[in-house]
Amino acid sequence: ASSPDDEWPEAEKAEKLARGAALKWASGVFYCPEKLEGLGQYRSRETQRNSSIQSRLKSTVQSYLEGVSAGLEQLRSAAQEVQSVCQDLGAARWALLDSADRFQGLQQMRALMAEHVQLASVVQVLPQLFSVHEVFSHTLQLLRGQHLLEAHAKLMMMEHLRDDILSQLHLRGLSSAQATVLSYFGGLQELNESLAKQLWDIVGSSLQLVREDPVLFVTAVRIIEREEKIDDTLLLEATFLPPGRPKGWRQKFYHVLQETITGAHFRAARMDTEGPGLARHLAALQKDIVSELRVVKDLMVQCVPAHYNILSVCTATYHQALISHLQDILREDLDKQALFLLLEWALHVYHSPEMMGHPDLLPEVDVSALGPLMSPELVELTERKYVVKVKASVLVWMQRTLEVEFKEWFREEEPETDHKGFFQSALPVIVMQMLNENIQVASLITDSLQQKVYNMALEELEAFLGRLREALVQCGKEHQKDRTIPKYYVSYLLAMLNNNLALSSSVSSLHPDTAHGEVPTSLRAALDRTQKKACQLLLEELLLDLQPLCLQLPSRKWLSGSQLVSSMCEVIDKYAKDFSRVKKPVFTLLLTESELLVASQYLRALMQKKMVCKSEEERGQLCDRLLQDATQLRELFCGLGLDRSQQSLEAIFALRELICLKDPALLGLEVLGFITKYPDVSDEHISTLLDLRGDVSKEVRHMVLEMMAQHPQVLPESYRPIFSTILVPAPELPFCLRKGKCA
Repeated sequence: ASSPDDEWPEAEKAEKLARGAALKWASGVFYCPEKLEGLGQYRSRETQRNSSIQSRLKSTVQSYLEGVSAGLEQLRSAAQEVQSVCQDLGAARWALLDSADRFQGLQQMRALMAEHVQLASVVQVLPQLFSVHEVFSHTLQLLRGQHLLEAHAKLMMMEHLRDDILSQLHLRGLSSAQATVLSYFGGLQELNESLAKQLWDIVGSSLQLVREDPVLFVTAVRIIEREEKIDDTLLLEATFLPPGRPKGWRQKFYHVLQETITGAHFRAARMDTEGPGLARHLAALQKDIVSELRVVKDLMVQCVPAHYNILSVCTATYHQALISHLQDILREDLDKQALFLLLEWALHVYHSPEMMGHPDLLPEVDVSALGPLMSPELVELTERKYVVKVKASVLVWMQRTLEVEFKEWFREEEPETDHKGFFQSALPVIVMQMLNENIQVASLITDSLQQKVYNMALEELEAFLGRLREALVQCGKEHQKDRTIPKYYVSYLLAMLNNNLALSSSVSSLHPDTAHGEVPTSLRAALDRTQKKACQLLLEELLLDLQPLCLQLPSRKWLSGSQLVSSMCEVIDKYAKDFSRVKKPVFTLLLTESELLVASQYLRALMQKKMVCKSEEERGQLCDRLLQDATQLRELFCGLGLDRSQQSLEAIFALRELICLKDPALLGLEVLGFITKYPDVSDEHISTLLDLRGDVSKEVRHMVLEMMAQHPQVLPESYRPIFSTILVPAPELPFCLRKGKCA
């Protein structure tokens, strides 16, 4: 047999631990001798404590034992009750099996009961069924009297009766009988259509009704909401959907309202798309839209449920309708004023405080999220169309200005002058004002349109300068036929030069950013070509007056001391006085070109092989005459303000040195210096000058020309050609006889 210690090892272990703890405590307490005096007290206290613990343990164990005893008693009672229930269930099962045959007779009773219930239902609705047509008539009268809520209540009652009957037939699979029911309730369709027609008429007049009598509009909205609730209920059940459902009258409400707005403003007969007519149309749209949105915001919003978002719907409707309307208008062939109006209206007026940004509409009305009225692509296309129209208009105006300008040339009076006495006309002011106005107008729309119009203006100005040059050429040809017409031809050419300067100085002001307005190279070239053409015509006029005098030299009479160059100086001085009526940059140019013309004509006359010096005395006379003429001409141009360093007359002095050289053998060195200074001189020029001397042998000539061939010249970039413009007459062929046949 096992000992108690083996059966309860935990108790033994606990006892050992308790003894050890007690010893440890006692050794600690009674370590000091003086503590031994209280040993009796400690023993008494510990004895009491042990007694208390033992009594509590006994009480606890006793309560546990009593609980276990009660539980066992309850389990014994429950087992007996379960056994009794099992016996009762068994008896009931056998009783049911014995009565199964009797239940078969109850099936017929159940069928009769169902039929009775159906018949009872039919009997209940018979009075309503018999009164259907009477209700139809009464409802129709209510509709005609605009008692819409009462009429709709009757209508809903009839629909509910019909739908209930159809639902019952559907559940019992009697679909063949549905046609009979629908036929019987056929008047419902007419009532529905009549009611719907009145509702949509009310919605179509809603903007007026909410101002005058909102009751009718509110009634219509209430009816629509009733129908929406019925639709929602039927769709949620999803067992049987009656005919005509869902009606979707709320969606129809939106559709009718949008169609009303669109039809009232954007579907009118063909409108006037010309500038003034379109301006009136856009102004009317602006006024009507702002007015109607005020009504929606202040009145209609209060007449409909909040979830209708009626203000947002109306705003979006106007916005989308305007987008389509503007696109329709832009499909027409519009003039520039109409295109400008559309761009300004869509890009600026629409969002301004005068329209959708009106204080009465903010902050509820916000079109920023609806996108632009005109897409960037459409704006670009419209801007291009506008530029094309403006270009056509500018072309017409410029052509008319040009015609008026040249018509004035044939007047019997000089052109007008400015405060300094320079000739001018109104042409540059008219042209620049026209172009600048168009650029400024375009700046009211967008920067891109302004840039497009600016580029167009420069192109048109360049083309205008081309037509101006053509007109100058044509006028010059007419003047050549009769130099008395126009009477003040030179004066108007000078005015044209001043006009060209005015245009040139004003072009940069056209640029939107005047601080960075650079004149394009092609336009600058066109201005230069116009100036050159006018200068050329003036120099041709001078040449026509100089040519008769130049034809008289060289000659023996000229050598003997004629007033030929004095006459030339008078002609030059007369033209110089005219040239002084043009502003300084061009005046200096004309003076320089005139001097070059005089020098080249003088040299050309010398090289026409009209005279050959027969003696040294004649060469001396020729040298003296050349010196006098060149000096007189040089002093004249110096007096006119042209510095000697800018004059080409120095070539006459250099040529004189070739004539004056006494020893022909030294001509090689002299010619080398001459061609170095005037590198455009040719062999023919030198040969002609040698002929003019009359004392140059073939050997010397050959030596000079050989030396020139050995020293070819290159024209410096800054060199002003003078001899390259002078043609030398071809020499006579030595092997041909003057009269008779060739040998």
